[in-house]
Amino acid sequence: MSAPSVLLLNGPNLNMLGTRQPDVYGTATLEDAVAVAERAAHDVGFDLTARQTNHEGQMIDWIHEARGTVAGIVVNPGGWTHTSVALADALVVPEVPVVEVHLSNVAAREPFRHHSYVSPIAVAVIAGCGIQGYDFAIRALAERISNR
Repeated sequence: MSAPSVLLLNGPNLNMLGTRQPDVYGTATLEDAVAVAERAAHDVGFDLTARQTNHEGQMIDWIHEARGTVAGIVVNPGGWTHTSVALADALVVPEVPVVEVHLSNVAAREPFRHHSYVSPIAVAVIAGCGIQGYDFAIRALAERISNR
């Protein structure tokens, strides 16, 4: 029996972690965040595929391709959180649990960041924990998948 497969998606500007606004996002890189997720996935017995893009259509294509192939999705939609109905619509296509993760506490930031199009379809939202949030997200997803 193969391990459940999980897709980790990171949206726009997350490739700049470690250099972009370190006072908000910290000094850890995207590679550091993915390593945290990979360790958590290994701990819970998941296979993990991690991807990042600055192109919304690319992310939507990856989500469509995940239908029937993954047990769950962890997504840090970046700025698309607050703007993309298309991303939210795509995230229901695979019919698997989705966990939304944010490095910063978006509720404590600018008012436009207080609304998420992804949160209503997510089984959990983790925000403000830095890259440790990726660990929490994988573990929360594992709990949801094991209880299905």
